[in-house]
Amino acid sequence: MAEIIQKDGTWVFDGDALRLTPGRDKNVSLFRKTLGELVLPLGALAGVSFEQGKKAGRLRLRLRDGADPLLHATGGRLTEPHDPYQLIVESDRYGVAEYFVDEVRNALLLDEVPADPVDAYLVPGPSVPLSVAAGDATASFDGERVRLEWNWKTEDAKAAAGARSLALTDIAAVEWHPAAGLENGHLRFTVRNSPTKAPPKYDPNAVELWGFKKDPLMALIAAAVQARLPHPAAPVAAAVPQEDPVAQDHDALLRRLRELGELHRTGVLTDEEFTMAKQAVLKRM
Repeated sequence: MAEIIQKDGTWVFDGDALRLTPGRDKNVSLFRKTLGELVLPLGALAGVSFEQGKKAGRLRLRLRDGADPLLHATGGRLTEPHDPYQLIVESDRYGVAEYFVDEVRNALLLDEVPADPVDAYLVPGPSVPLSVAAGDATASFDGERVRLEWNWKTEDAKAAAGARSLALTDIAAVEWHPAAGLENGHLRFTVRNSPTKAPPKYDPNAVELWGFKKDPLMALIAAAVQARLPHPAAPVAAAVPQEDPVAQDHDALLRRLRELGELHRTGVLTDEEFTMAKQAVLKRM
């Protein structure tokens, strides 16, 4: 087992999975503390590296494309303080960091883990229920529905329509963009049969973000929803006759149950997380 403990966090590798725990230091971002511990199966990794600096170094993990719903939903736009796949290493621990890298790399070689993209998520999204207040709304997600409740900063016409409740089955895509320079960010849901090109300020299916401390937390909502949407690279299932749409939904739920079982078997999901996720799927059946 390889382990490195730093103020920024603790990384532990047991040969089969990598456990990332954020530190409690005041410099650890609110996003990483809220996201909490991550367990990455070896098969989700594409590589690991260590970069030395004069005062501190940095461990970096690279995941296989399509393995993590958080990376997919954010499009790699999480800035350095919020990236859970980086760890600041103090100079007196450089030797430990190099040993850690060697252990992970050797395991990837021995298990012949490919670096090519995957067509199913290998890392679970954030646990639900989730609720985040930032920008012009509070966004909540319970695993089945997204609810957007507007605040006093919301544009009048958008707020006048009242709170939004979006069923997961009606959501085609989700994206999160941070504020950059003079451009505001957003959390936006693409709703089936109701496309819109309105700016987030006026879009009833979007939360406008202005670059404040809690903005990155909206990425947790995006990732939790993304984890429950069909994987963009998943093989297209055989068409089900139009006269039997119920069968198509049933097959999708069965596939989701099998995916959850595999994540639980490999230790990615705890017993409690697996039970909660399974119950949510069974309710929809």
